[in-house]
Amino acid sequence: MAGHPDLEAEQAYLDHAQAALEAARQRVLGLRRLAETAREGTHQARVERDVVEDTIRARLAQLDTGDASLVFGRLDFDPDDPRRPGDRFYIGRVAVADADQEPVVVDWRAPVAEPFYRATGRSPMGLARRRHFATRGRQLLGIEDEHFGLGTERPVDETDETAISGQGALFAALERPRSGQLGDIVGTIQSEQDEIIRSELRGVVVVQGGPGTGKTVVALHRAAYLLYTHRFPLEGQGVLVVGPNRLYLGYIERVLPSLGEAGVELAVLADLVPEDVGDRRDHPLAAKVKGDVRMVEVLAKAVADRQRPLRADLVVGFGLQSLRCDVATSRALVEGARRRVRRHNAGRRLVERGLWKALAASARTDDVAPAMVRERLRANEEVRAALEWMWPVLRPTELLRDLFGSRALLRLASDGRLGPHEIEALHRPREVAAEPGGGWTGVDVALLDEARTFLGPRGAEEEPRSYGHIVLDEAQDLSPMELRLLSRRSLGGSMTVVGDIAQATGALAPTSWDDVLAHLPDRRAPRVHELTIAYRTPAAVLTLADRVLPLAAPKLRPPRSVRPGGEPPQVVEVAVAQRGLRVAELAVRERAAVGEGNVAVVVPESLVDEVGSALAAGGVDHGRASAGGLGAQVTLVPVRLVKGLELDAVLVVEPGRIVAEEPQGLRSLYVALTRATRRLTVVHAEALPEVLAAPEASGPQAP
Repeated sequence: MAGHPDLEAEQAYLDHAQAALEAARQRVLGLRRLAETAREGTHQARVERDVVEDTIRARLAQLDTGDASLVFGRLDFDPDDPRRPGDRFYIGRVAVADADQEPVVVDWRAPVAEPFYRATGRSPMGLARRRHFATRGRQLLGIEDEHFGLGTERPVDETDETAISGQGALFAALERPRSGQLGDIVGTIQSEQDEIIRSELRGVVVVQGGPGTGKTVVALHRAAYLLYTHRFPLEGQGVLVVGPNRLYLGYIERVLPSLGEAGVELAVLADLVPEDVGDRRDHPLAAKVKGDVRMVEVLAKAVADRQRPLRADLVVGFGLQSLRCDVATSRALVEGARRRVRRHNAGRRLVERGLWKALAASARTDDVAPAMVRERLRANEEVRAALEWMWPVLRPTELLRDLFGSRALLRLASDGRLGPHEIEALHRPREVAAEPGGGWTGVDVALLDEARTFLGPRGAEEEPRSYGHIVLDEAQDLSPMELRLLSRRSLGGSMTVVGDIAQATGALAPTSWDDVLAHLPDRRAPRVHELTIAYRTPAAVLTLADRVLPLAAPKLRPPRSVRPGGEPPQVVEVAVAQRGLRVAELAVRERAAVGEGNVAVVVPESLVDEVGSALAAGGVDHGRASAGGLGAQVTLVPVRLVKGLELDAVLVVEPGRIVAEEPQGLRSLYVALTRATRRLTVVHAEALPEVLAAPEASGPQAP
């Protein structure tokens, strides 16, 4: 790539493009100065200035490429191509024009840029040459050309539709040290990835991809592409990206802004409900039951159980007479409200209205009107108690607190759907509700939202927001109840669902994507894509991890690595008493080996404190993923948080304990073993899982 005869000329063009970008920024800032010249004015004028300011901010965000290269490629069309004879386009992160509005850089999402990612030897899409730039910031380091029927330098193989495009640029990007945050792949997107990115908006797109196949960045680039292609209506409707935890959101948060899209909302499930959710983890059986779709009927029955006729006639004084509502009348009121309303809280007004009429009808004289009864008795304690018994207005927290706090209510609501052990797992003492966050856990989020759909808003409460497109990352770990929550947030059923069945580690791990799709919008037939090439993970690391895959997910085939060889994983056996010390020593060794790269020490939950103390005692400056993300060069990561991350070097501590402690132990181990982009070390004092203990799986022992 280096030493190309066009290197100097292309560097000059990249400098010209950067200058045009800065000029475009200055033009936008000039508009801001014009808008600021008149701060006074009518309310309408102030509103208009706010709109202009929002537009300016959005455009400045689009033009802010940070330290990333603006231009990463060039397309030369065949002189004989009837559509664009001999045209040349430079492809980059954002469209840039000069002062005469002539295009300097074409946005990578524009239709004319599609051949940069999709052209093959059999289908050149009108190209004569595709040029890839290897850059570091604004400096051009090298040029790689692919010729379609012309020239001799790197001709495109017409027989290989799976060939890697821009191989030099791709490998250069893969070899760069990790920064602790996911980078974009806009300059190195491959054909199988681009097919997914440019798939139509409507319906559900499923992306199955093994470790290192780039499924997360593909989903994020797809979100950016859809916003570019369908700016209206998506910009108004909103695009939501849902990740498994906050560490993960911090890891991916720069990708979309680097592509010029800063308005996408990133969230975990707990962000989608107004309730305060704590960090406490449920018992595995409770988590499994709470995620089961049977809970829909349980909650529906729990709500219906709070719609009850009176147990005895209501008799209240009204001046010199008594008014009455008997049990039979109250039953008719409840049944009538059930027939007329779709959501529980909306029925309270009907019940109240019926009660005032019933009490008025029981008066001895005809001059007692329902409005009069309401005015005089609505604060009466007996009447209020009767209404609360017959049809209470409920919040989701109140419904679930009462339900989980009573074994009798759980048995009544389950109506035989749950077994005794499952009911016991759901039951929690009432004092737990007094804990910070109300004692609610992550798996309660979907139940709170499901309860809200049955109850409806209370008073001035707002309905939950919905979105024009939703990206579900690590979707294989979402329970049926969580998938239902997300389906309710979808305006038209447009979703990108990303994950790997082999890495499903939740309490209700699916066996296929059909299990997931059963709970997502079905207005259109889903499109399922499989990414088959591992770009990030070296072949040597995959070879060890692939020993686990047949046991973790027997029906899935492993991805094929484009990075042959790599440093063989090491398996280090230590004494129990020396475990922490050896982990600290190995962390120092790995830190030195990766230079500016990063190191993760992946541990089972039960060893977090022990290993953390050992790292501190060994003088290893490190961070904890649960508190500080991946900002430190060495990070201690509980195995439950490591999914989706990529690190230069990974130490996996006590794989046997990971298998024993996690609900899907072998799959959790598979996840841990596939995070490394360069170096992998397994450290154990306890027995290895049998699949790793086999001699052919162990690899060399570390000194």
